[in-house]
Amino acid sequence: MRSTAISELNAAVAVATYGNFRRAATALGVSPSALSHAVSSLEQHLGVRLFNRTTRSVSLTQAGQTFLDRVQPALNEIALATESVNEHRDSPRGTLRLNMAEAAASQILGPLVLAFCERYPDMSVEIVSEDRLVDIVAEGFDAGVRLVDQIPQDMISFPLGGHQRHIVVGAPGYFEGRRFPRTPGDLAGHVCIRARYGNGPTYRWEFSKHGKTRKVEVFGPLLLDNHHLVLAAAVGGAGLAYVSEWSARQALAEGSLVQVLSDWTPSYPGLGLYYPQNRYVPAGLRAFVDLARETRALSGTEAHRHTARKTRSASKRESR
Repeated sequence: MRSTAISELNAAVAVATYGNFRRAATALGVSPSALSHAVSSLEQHLGVRLFNRTTRSVSLTQAGQTFLDRVQPALNEIALATESVNEHRDSPRGTLRLNMAEAAASQILGPLVLAFCERYPDMSVEIVSEDRLVDIVAEGFDAGVRLVDQIPQDMISFPLGGHQRHIVVGAPGYFEGRRFPRTPGDLAGHVCIRARYGNGPTYRWEFSKHGKTRKVEVFGPLLLDNHHLVLAAAVGGAGLAYVSEWSARQALAEGSLVQVLSDWTPSYPGLGLYYPQNRYVPAGLRAFVDLARETRALSGTEAHRHTARKTRSASKRESR
């Protein structure tokens, strides 16, 4: 009788974790057909069915649950033993899987991720960018990057850079024949570019001044689900947009967008890197965390200077 391959056991664990062959295959870096073949081969070898499969779902059978409950601790020990060898390398080796929002990925790609790849050429980095919040442990990610106030409290986390802002912008051509809004209530008289991210409701614009916070539902004919499209529509003169100051920085510098309501859009805690506590930290993740801590002070200083410059410029424009 042949011995069971560890790859087949890992395949079964991945399918049980994700409840979906396609997502499990993506996590393991194999094709769905190869993953299905590995699981089928394991079931044939064991002589029992491990999973109930339908066109809509995959779930463990009782035999499958009993088997994996016994096997998974051993697989974890093998993974730890393999990773312990990595500790003795001059440079870590392996794959680092990160989950984050698309806007976050755009911000950290150059200053952090590309720098990490250059410093550690034996490491691979996989980024899954999506606006929905995920359980990074259940979905097989090493770490995540989100706004600080979105990070689960049971995670180890620290900020990346400084505070950020969401601001209201419009193209100079849009304001021809229109007055700048002075308060959030003035938005009722403007065409606004609405946004819906993921499966959530239409996003309401958030404002704060003198300790009072307001959420405003805006109106306009255009509803988009991507922050790049929202920004492009604003540059094209389709209306006012509510975007991150970071994403609009180039358009503001070039003069293709003008910021308004600057005194109603204070800064908030920006991005944070987080990962599970009470778990072994792989060498690759530890190296990534160390590099993130190295670059944090510099990026925070740059963000502060950038925000201060833009706030002064916006205040001058609105006072005209």
